[in-house]
Amino acid sequence: MEPGRIVLQGLRLLGRHGVLAEEKARAQPFEVDIEVEADLEEAARTDSLLATVDYGAVVSQVAALVENESYELLEALAGAIADLVLTEPRAAAVTVTVRKLRPPVAADLSSAAVSLRKRRA
Repeated sequence: MEPGRIVLQGLRLLGRHGVLAEEKARAQPFEVDIEVEADLEEAARTDSLLATVDYGAVVSQVAALVENESYELLEALAGAIADLVLTEPRAAAVTVTVRKLRPPVAADLSSAAVSLRKRRA
């Protein structure tokens, strides 16, 4: 069986991430998408949570990171999320997209985003 994917889309959280002082002072909305690549064959065969990546645990850990840490760049935040997900032993690779839903720019922009992919070393 080919590696499978666990896809988590639209995780909305408040965080203090950005370069500007007001971005650090007041929480703003972010949206995170996570796609975990893993061998899901055993989980598909056994129907056991122990045989897969527990996405509930991933969501809780990512929420704690976004809400309690502070990064200037979306790239750094996405990288920290990817590193966190890859601590899950069954995760072989992860793609993380982080969207700032109210970017501080002088234009009508719905979001600014960074997407990156990391593999287990």
